[in-house]
Amino acid sequence: MNNKRILILGVGNILLTDEGFGVRAVEYLKTHYRWPEGVRLMDGGTQGLMLMPELLECDFLVVLDVVLGPKTPGAIYLLEGEDLRQSLSFRDSMHQTDLLDTLITCHLAGHRPEAVVIGLHPFDYQTMRVGLSPQAQAMLPEFCRKAVAEMARRGILAEARTERP
Repeated sequence: MNNKRILILGVGNILLTDEGFGVRAVEYLKTHYRWPEGVRLMDGGTQGLMLMPELLECDFLVVLDVVLGPKTPGAIYLLEGEDLRQSLSFRDSMHQTDLLDTLITCHLAGHRPEAVVIGLHPFDYQTMRVGLSPQAQAMLPEFCRKAVAEMARRGILAEARTERP
């Protein structure tokens, strides 16, 4: 991934328990890891189409989100291509527009980054409450370790911090 602009984007609605897992994951990654030059970490919330300027500026997009798949809550998914729609942010859900449509719009504007989703099957994404469910909160470090390992497999090398910023 040398010379590629990489965006690690945590998305979701932090007002709906585990729906905000991607946002909390990117916060964890910022706090617990050092990232190489060219890697940006960002809280994308539920911005949808408003994320287009950031997507147009990156070559490789890693989205951290919740995924409603066939497995049980707590399962971790890696999605690419057409499987992206399993991610809550890549389907018409609580977000103003889905991220896949935003990527298609980026393509029409002349630049569509390669994208992957690393997601967690949520335990509770419907209760209106700030904060993750206890189960999702407990999974956050393991999820982030697996996300870092997947990014390392793709040449994006993070270093664990011994001190917190």
